[in-house]
Amino acid sequence: MDPRIKPVADIETVPLFDIVVDLTPRLSFGETPVGRRVLFGAAGGTFIGERLRGEVLAGGGDWALFRQNGDMALDVRLTLRTHDDELIYMTYGGRWITPPEARAEMADPVKRYKVDPSRYYFRTQPLFETGSTSYSWMNDIVCVGTGYLVEGAVAYKIVQVV
Repeated sequence: MDPRIKPVADIETVPLFDIVVDLTPRLSFGETPVGRRVLFGAAGGTFIGERLRGEVLAGGGDWALFRQNGDMALDVRLTLRTHDDELIYMTYGGRWITPPEARAEMADPVKRYKVDPSRYYFRTQPLFETGSTSYSWMNDIVCVGTGYLVEGAVAYKIVQVV
């Protein structure tokens, strides 16, 4: 074992908020040199947690890249407006991996919302930017999220790494 390796505490998390992002109809850029690029536009939504709550503003979205194997790489930018009228810029990448045995159900427009999220891997790593003094603490945190589908939207449970 390398003597430079030190024992460190395990990573712990605390809940930050739950968010639902309503989606506009997808826009496909087609097959590009790096994969099939699709924009899932944000039409609005809500977020709620112990320390903040508010709405997702329209205009952001996920410039998703579908790889040749069908897995998706996320590239998301959103604007959040808190209940007290502060703006927060939220960005995240991530991965959505659907195993072959769940792909037919996920492709079905009726069944996809009923698929148990434990059957696929949908993880993100949100970061935040804001000029708000009330929420400046968000500029310095790292988060992870677990995503899942809901009717007409995508939802995430976001936790802060402490």
